[in-house]
Amino acid sequence: MKKAKCATEEKTKVIHAGLDRDPFTGASSIPIYQVSTYHQADPMHLGPRDYGRGDNPTREALEAAVAELEGGVRGFAFGSGVAAIGSTLLALAKAGDHVIAARDIYGGTYRILTTIFRDWGLNATFVDMTDVDEIRKAARPNTRVVFAETPSNPAMRITDLALVAKTARELGAFSIVDNTFMTPYLQKPLALGFDVSLHSATKFLGGHSDLIAGVAVAADDKTAARIRRVQTGFGAILGPQDSWLVLRGIRTLAARMDAQQAGAGAMAAWLGTRPEVGKVNYPGLPRHPGRDIHFAQASGAGAVLSFELADREAVARFLGAVSLPLVAVSLGGVESILSYPATMSHASMPPEVRRSLGIPDGLIRLSVGLEGTGDLIADLECALAAASQIG
Repeated sequence: MKKAKCATEEKTKVIHAGLDRDPFTGASSIPIYQVSTYHQADPMHLGPRDYGRGDNPTREALEAAVAELEGGVRGFAFGSGVAAIGSTLLALAKAGDHVIAARDIYGGTYRILTTIFRDWGLNATFVDMTDVDEIRKAARPNTRVVFAETPSNPAMRITDLALVAKTARELGAFSIVDNTFMTPYLQKPLALGFDVSLHSATKFLGGHSDLIAGVAVAADDKTAARIRRVQTGFGAILGPQDSWLVLRGIRTLAARMDAQQAGAGAMAAWLGTRPEVGKVNYPGLPRHPGRDIHFAQASGAGAVLSFELADREAVARFLGAVSLPLVAVSLGGVESILSYPATMSHASMPPEVRRSLGIPDGLIRLSVGLEGTGDLIADLECALAAASQIG
């Protein structure tokens, strides 16, 4: 495409990736094709689209945009991030295969690996992927998938993507990475050797807390064909309305991420000065473990951080006192969102497992939005004072 050849900056690419205008009318937005089927002029030789489960022009525009941003050959849009993982990506494996996954991976991924897929005969071992030797030690002859996430949710641990991808290739395993926190604006795992990069598009790609969606991008044609076959078979597709909303969100991704990660850096630094806060996890902090690795593979620290209060009771007082951020499941919206992993994203993990992963009962995750940093600090300062009260 002519426009792609002259776009070198990521903030330009997010606006013009894929189809940035309707090829039929020149409209500045791809229409919402609310359609289930397509007339076939020659029923003996079907056209490129025959049924909405397999193809939809609005969804295809989103898939093309994300594929271009990730540097992959084809994108796939799903009804949710978990649908991308469960209905298709892990379904590329078969009963009896073995998966190696990051031990502090997103709670929803942990849940389906330890319940649904375990019952189907897909075995998983969870390892500390900050140490690539742990992957090698966990490998078996039937290891077929290596599943990474960096920064991890919510402890913000950093994995060396290029090294993990290389190790997966040596094992003959298919490599998947959850890139939700960084987005393709800040991090491109396919360029580092991964087979698939996936996102909960509910989060930063959509950006407005008004949709549920997932996307995955394949690095090569063979991988894309495998994903296409399984996705079409299961039918866990994204509808045209939500596809259009994600497309609209992507156009402001760079502007939002730039502002939100600037706010996150300021909040992380401020929280680190507070006596009520025991620990702050954020890749942008000078002493964050793995910081050098992170900035070798990503162009920013992102907009998500986590911090520790004394205990569960302090968390309850703190979250009960805030007024600006949402206290909610999810992240990546224009509004700041505070989440409590112990009862939200990682509730499916036993308490002793959470604690062993660096997710104590006092840990809170903060997704920084677009509010004024001074207002956020003032609000959280009052909430921290409430959290420190006894009784």
